[in-house]
Amino acid sequence: MILPLLQNLHSAKKKWFALLIDPDKHTRESLIETITIANREPGPDMILVGGSLLFNHIAETIELVKSRTSKPVFLFPGNALQVTDKADGILLLSLISGRNPDFLIGQQVIAAPAIKKSGIEVIPTGYILINSGTDTSVLYMSNTTPIPYCKNDIAVATAMAGQMLGLKAIYLEAGSGAQKPVSTDMIKAVRQELDIPLIVGGGLRSAEQVQQTLESGADMVVVGSATEKDPILINQIAEVVREFKG
Repeated sequence: MILPLLQNLHSAKKKWFALLIDPDKHTRESLIETITIANREPGPDMILVGGSLLFNHIAETIELVKSRTSKPVFLFPGNALQVTDKADGILLLSLISGRNPDFLIGQQVIAAPAIKKSGIEVIPTGYILINSGTDTSVLYMSNTTPIPYCKNDIAVATAMAGQMLGLKAIYLEAGSGAQKPVSTDMIKAVRQELDIPLIVGGGLRSAEQVQQTLESGADMVVVGSATEKDPILINQIAEVVREFKG
């Protein structure tokens, strides 16, 4: 079970790194190369698989990933069609920053029977989209307005509401291809009021940015797009995260 490990990160003053793999951004060869690099030490703690569209079959991608690594592989779904029992678990995302009922609860209702039947671990996660200075894929696909970049109070209140509603983790998301990551001030403000795991992703392009994000209070960072261009960045980021593990 991954959730208890995530819940223990903050109290143990440790951090995690999740590598995000978008099947549409990889060929079989590039995916194998990425997993080979991820298996080196230091490497990511877990692997997330998902994307906004997915023309490639997600189940086949997960089977290939799991055949080449022992790391936990979780779904990071963009919609209900991206559910498969091939994964170890799922971040069941509810877009609590938006007002589109389809991504707040609609897609989850459609996916629920298949998720239950699969028996995979479920981590209910409040997904909070932050304006990153550009139109990201998740912004377009979800048809929602992100929280303004400097409106820390709105992000804090949204995260608090997610926790009070019983969600088990909060994800601050700048979006794939973001011009800039979530600000360190916002991360600090949310972390101060939150008692559940805080995940931060989007716009992280360097080990230095990851370090700043972790120092600001993120329990886990998620990096995907930057590693597609430079797979060696996986190990560089993992090295930074390892410094927070004592």
